[in-house]
Amino acid sequence: MRNEFIDKINSLRNSTEAYATAMIVRRKTPSSGKPGDQAVITADGQIHGWIGGGCTRGIVLKEALLAMKDRKPRLVVISPVKRETDFSNTKIYSMTCQSGGEVEVYIAPVLPKPQIVVFGNSHIGMALAKVAKAMDYRVDVVQNTIDEAVYPTADNIYGINDFEIIEEHQKSYTVVCTQGEGDLEALAMALKMESQYLAFVSSPIKAQAIYTDLREQGVTFDKLKTIKSPAGLDLGAKLPEEVAISILAEIIKKFRDETTAQNNNKDEALSIPNNEFYMNPVCNIPIKKSTAKHVLEHAGEKVYFCCDGCKVSFEKEPTKYIPV
Repeated sequence: MRNEFIDKINSLRNSTEAYATAMIVRRKTPSSGKPGDQAVITADGQIHGWIGGGCTRGIVLKEALLAMKDRKPRLVVISPVKRETDFSNTKIYSMTCQSGGEVEVYIAPVLPKPQIVVFGNSHIGMALAKVAKAMDYRVDVVQNTIDEAVYPTADNIYGINDFEIIEEHQKSYTVVCTQGEGDLEALAMALKMESQYLAFVSSPIKAQAIYTDLREQGVTFDKLKTIKSPAGLDLGAKLPEEVAISILAEIIKKFRDETTAQNNNKDEALSIPNNEFYMNPVCNIPIKKSTAKHVLEHAGEKVYFCCDGCKVSFEKEPTKYIPV
């Protein structure tokens, strides 16, 4: 299980999706998880590693998905004894599993950093790539002619004819700084990417001329409105390095604004990203259908439970949990 955890962490190093890590920090027998046991929980609801079974597994999945959503870590206490806490980052769950035991799990979200796609061979592009890599952002470059010496720190370098728009590029922060070398072709391709942010480094006169050509190619006015030009925050920048910093500052601001917007929506109901899971009606904890040990049929439908305690409670008063 430890190897599975490490392998998954390594594979997610450059992920554009959020994920969460979970570690057991304390336990009381007979819980199956032990201090130091770890797992990675991905946004699709999969758990890689070991943090225990039964109630613990479902609760960790739920809290990990919530942690990715509100972007805050939490300590989760799962105990058969009811408790109170004064700490906002501590969640208390009363375990309904009849096997007993107690466990505390620390869950931390890992959030993707901005991925930047730079079009062109300009000095501004080189400076932007250098500063972005200093912040450990992923930087992909698209050039008319591939020259790795121009961008020695870039993660990937593509020729414009070989560049393929993949899903992760559609979540990128894209900057077209071709500055006279293939402006129209680069901007037309960048518009197809559905980026989080698209900036065009250009004078207003040149930008309007390029926009006119794009309109003649069938690009809509609404699409053109998504382009930020002049690029970057107005810092009075003159040098290429200063312009690069102003663009990166604008990217950071947009990235943080998006984070704030997601935090403001944190009270939305938890949704499980695929139909492999079923929300246990007793404790409101997700359970994977294929591994559920406690299943019964009610009103012609299968009902899945994370533990024997929930199943017993449901059998006593099913209409309390699933109204007729």
